[in-house]
Amino acid sequence: MKILFVEDDDLNREVIAEYLELNGYNVCALPNGFTFLQSLAEFQPNLILLDLKLPGIDGFTLMEQLRQSQWAQLPVVVLSGLSFSKDRQRALQLGVRRFLVKPTILPEIVNVIQQELRDLS
Repeated sequence: MKILFVEDDDLNREVIAEYLELNGYNVCALPNGFTFLQSLAEFQPNLILLDLKLPGIDGFTLMEQLRQSQWAQLPVVVLSGLSFSKDRQRALQLGVRRFLVKPTILPEIVNVIQQELRDLS
């Protein structure tokens, strides 16, 4: 299974991507959203793990782009430090399936991903 992971914090991106790979996932990790749609087309993920607070193009904008693309049905799990209810509500309105607030323990991230991918089957 393939996961497109967008996270601007280098350490978080490296640690989480490596943990996902150790759990059998193929991960394409991006430091920002500038190549998001191109990466979707090239990598063809089964799920997107997305930070909301990103430089240049935020996760909300990426969700809006996603929902107007051929990839609109892909499940999206948000992993963000933004914990305000308005941010969560906006993300859910844009079609996010799960909203995890940082810091999150690594097994919880994998558990949520497994649940989402199982729901697709």
